[in-house]
Amino acid sequence: MGWRRLVAAVAVLAAVLTVPAPARAAVVCEQPGVAAAVKADVPVEDQVYDPKRLAGFATGAGVRVAVIDSGVDAEHPQLRGRVDQGADFLHGERSGRQDCAGHGTAVASIIAGAPARDTGFQGLAPDAVIVPVRISEQLEIGDDVVGDRGSPAQFADAIDWAVDEGDADVINLSLVMTVNDGAVRAAVARAIAAGVVVVAAVGNKGGPDDGNPDPFPAKYPGVIGVGAINVNGVRASFSQRGDYVDLVAIGEPVTAASRVAGHASVSGTSFATPFVSATAALLKQRFPAITPAQVRQRLVATADPAPGGAASSEYGLGALNPYRALTATLNTQGRAEPAPEMMNANDPAAIALAARRDQSQRNALLFAAIGAGLVLLLGIVALVVRSGRRRDWHPAGPGTAD
Repeated sequence: MGWRRLVAAVAVLAAVLTVPAPARAAVVCEQPGVAAAVKADVPVEDQVYDPKRLAGFATGAGVRVAVIDSGVDAEHPQLRGRVDQGADFLHGERSGRQDCAGHGTAVASIIAGAPARDTGFQGLAPDAVIVPVRISEQLEIGDDVVGDRGSPAQFADAIDWAVDEGDADVINLSLVMTVNDGAVRAAVARAIAAGVVVVAAVGNKGGPDDGNPDPFPAKYPGVIGVGAINVNGVRASFSQRGDYVDLVAIGEPVTAASRVAGHASVSGTSFATPFVSATAALLKQRFPAITPAQVRQRLVATADPAPGGAASSEYGLGALNPYRALTATLNTQGRAEPAPEMMNANDPAAIALAARRDQSQRNALLFAAIGAGLVLLLGIVALVVRSGRRRDWHPAGPGTAD
């Protein structure tokens, strides 16, 4: 998609040279950000998905992930240097590299948060580039909730911008519309046709009194819809249910970057979605020619079994397994072969296991040799006995008569 970036750069340069840029006031957040406490230990979800293990196969290097959300705080210590210039369809600020709500920052950190000495938290694809696109400071678009948010038309424009000028390889949509909008649907279709993987949250209105409305863009064709489970693998009570759920990922609770610095504990399908987007980024690096449809196939074919069975409205086709997604060999039916067993050569348990296997193999060879020797000995004895009977047990030799 580099040609789109070149064309966009030429167009922007021409516009700058010919049209005076309108003055834009700096966006000032009503509530200034305050550094939060740093989570020192390794979050459970990082223990499950194990980004350090994934790094042996891919880190997201060279892959651009558009986070269409509330903006991204580019100065967070674990995001510094990982957030490119973006766009702002909400306030008109040029870069999208600031976040008054904190939602987009949290999402971006789950994707590309860098490892740090003072915390066990990091993103699954720490070398991916985040392209921030600000469109809403709410969790929903097109509903009647008050507050700063873009219109569906602006949402569609934001998706087009992410593809055409943001040069995105993956688009993360941790936002939900409850209205089927033609412009948004068309923008999503254009993105997928351009080879961009589109991943979207299925929404948080799955409770018994919440109505479970159809979520968009998750319900649109080709979009990978993501629900939320807790750390025990059970569907979060708020996670919506329907045929739009392709798979589930941990979303209750999740550790993520807070505005300015530090971390927060968050929950929602919004925060399950970036785990899938990050895995898509890893797949795009490891398999550069992979298509959006093939990314989805690989994700669902390698998903872990879920309580809902092989397929269900609550769990989709299973729970995200990034390691198997990166390592499995898929057959023509799209099912995954078992992932290769990986053992640390310095692990005492692994060394002991290898020693036991070697000893078992030696014992087996020894028993086989003894068995073969016994068979041979019995055969010789049988021949001697048979020969002796024929000769009435006289020694065989010259001058011996029967």
